[in-house]
Amino acid sequence: MLMYHTGQRSTAILVSVTCLFLAGIAAAGGAPSWLEGYESRRDILLNQYAAGGSADLYNDLARLALGMDPSGAGIDNAIGMLNARQDTADFKLPGLMRLLYRHAGDPLLSADVKNRTRQAILAFKYWPDEPGADSMCTWTENHQILFSAGAYLAGQLYPDEIFTNSGRTGAQMMAVHKPRILRWLDLRYRTGFSEWLSNVYYNEDLPPLLALADFAQDADLAQRAKMVIDLLLLDMALNSHRGIFGSTHGRSYENSKKWPQNESTSDIEWLMFDQATLHYGNMSATCFALSESYLMPEVIYEIANDTERLENITRQRMGLRIAPDNAGGLSFDLHNYEDGMVWLSLEAYCHPLVFPTFVEMLDAYNWWGNDFFAPFETFRPLIELWRDEGTLSVEIAKFEYDLTRNVRDEVNIYTYRTPDYMLSSAQNYRPGYGGDQHSIWQATLGGNAVCFTTHPAQYAGDTPNYWTGAGWLPKVGQYKNVAIILHDASDEGRGGLYFPVTLDFTHAWLPREEFDEVVEQDGWVFARHDNAYLALRSQNPYFWQLDAAGDPYMEMVVPGRKNVYICELGRPETHGTFGQFVQSVSNADLAFGTLAVAYRSPSQGALGFSWNGALMRNGSPVSVSGYGRYDTPYGSASFPANAIQVEYNGHRLSLDWQDQTRETGPVAVPAAAPAALCLVAAALAASAIRRLKTSVALRLCKEGENEPATLQR
Repeated sequence: MLMYHTGQRSTAILVSVTCLFLAGIAAAGGAPSWLEGYESRRDILLNQYAAGGSADLYNDLARLALGMDPSGAGIDNAIGMLNARQDTADFKLPGLMRLLYRHAGDPLLSADVKNRTRQAILAFKYWPDEPGADSMCTWTENHQILFSAGAYLAGQLYPDEIFTNSGRTGAQMMAVHKPRILRWLDLRYRTGFSEWLSNVYYNEDLPPLLALADFAQDADLAQRAKMVIDLLLLDMALNSHRGIFGSTHGRSYENSKKWPQNESTSDIEWLMFDQATLHYGNMSATCFALSESYLMPEVIYEIANDTERLENITRQRMGLRIAPDNAGGLSFDLHNYEDGMVWLSLEAYCHPLVFPTFVEMLDAYNWWGNDFFAPFETFRPLIELWRDEGTLSVEIAKFEYDLTRNVRDEVNIYTYRTPDYMLSSAQNYRPGYGGDQHSIWQATLGGNAVCFTTHPAQYAGDTPNYWTGAGWLPKVGQYKNVAIILHDASDEGRGGLYFPVTLDFTHAWLPREEFDEVVEQDGWVFARHDNAYLALRSQNPYFWQLDAAGDPYMEMVVPGRKNVYICELGRPETHGTFGQFVQSVSNADLAFGTLAVAYRSPSQGALGFSWNGALMRNGSPVSVSGYGRYDTPYGSASFPANAIQVEYNGHRLSLDWQDQTRETGPVAVPAAAPAALCLVAAALAASAIRRLKTSVALRLCKEGENEPATLQR
């Protein structure tokens, strides 16, 4: 542990303890070279969050860590959300656990605050099978680990007390929720995330996992949580371009897509990878900064910073097929609500195989009155008639294209990264089905210079709307730096019930002000950002949206429900100057058909793609499915995975799920390393003491002492 105190005695303690900490790391495989930079970034982050004015629980935790009085408003707000059973109250559980586990004896917290926090934790509803009506979302992927980890850690903290809503003791809460946590961890490790590469919800997954890593006394749970944290960070490292998590996303929202420098994963990448932009508050970044147990493997940092590799291709498969032979071994038993909850983590409510179980869960969990399920309440008489007739699956299948728009089942992800740009897509993912919050493809050239297309479902309202999700999903095929996007946005024949009518155009986000040059020539739009080039071609004529109330000169509107887009990216090393790129692409052979195209790419040769055909390159089909769990320049793993190993730049991470092993290295440590590490520790200590003398401290609450103390790492 690293403990920061003022005075000469504390300096000696700091140096000796830091030596032990770093020497232990060295014995296990070497001190991460990024650690010193991380410590500095951590201090900056905590101070910036503590200075923020928002009434946020996680900013209050930063203030406590620095020996400052918390504003109290953030803690009060969190307690109030739990007591009201307000949606997203579970986002506060990891922070409240950290408050209770680390600050129970903190004199900066009043006895009243501690007691109210305890009472709120004991009275909260932790799973939909507990009594009481509410409109909390408990079933999606991120919420399930937030609720179950919160319940387990609360039970561990209060093993003999009664949790008043469920009537269970804390020990019983642990016994009930441990299997749920283990199943969640198992599926995410072996098959990945249904909310794949989400620049929103990875930020919600990490705090409960870090809480388990820090506070779970069960070594198995803590170890497996660390392994899944490793993979979340590895996903971000593989699919980011210089701090922008600009990949395809299972779930993303308008602001994060259009302005990715604002995405909620930005602060994580700033802290862990030394990239991206630091903002004024982030729950995951706070939890990383305060974690005493999790240390990111060096190889993940190295992969994130492998930015000069000329060509970096990552293929990944994530999620479950909704079929009897699924990789999770899940059933469709009508009354197996535990399996039902897993299917709902894919939001497969209206899939014909899941719908009968879901209807039973609406009854069992008192969900008819949950605001999220209001559309089902509207059709309740019809649904109950189908149930009485035994035709639920048959009838719901008639509306499958529309009503399964929330589903996030198995996906094959392709990300192509160069020093100057990144292109990423979900290959051939559910084409023609409705979309909700999916982001199927994106070109990232740096900062907010991004491009993507969607078919908007509606101008405003809940998702899917104008920029989030899709009325109907496209069919995308990508080979290296070229993506072909086919949009068939016809409403006819798709059984629209939830969205019987969608908008009759597609559009592209291309914010001209974020690019250095924009050229329009021969139907193509060309854009340059630094040394990255983009070419976008629409089959149908386009126009720029000029309304000042909208996104003037940022949105290309393309009338018509059927359209083909081509996106090719380039850079000087492969395409010459920007002018040469413009000429070579605009002169390329190009022929469109109905939802079909043949294009001779200057960089990739003859490409062909159609709605009913395969992606072809130079006459041969390109594989767009059946990917492994990971297939990267740094290592591969089969799907579903057990052993996952990545290596780069002399560093290694080796994970084995069955054996519960997590190994980093190998890193040769010279015999003189302990002395060298102590010198590094002394330098870190001196720096810390200087900061302390200016009243910036990481504090460790010490019972019975009044002198300033600092939180350990």
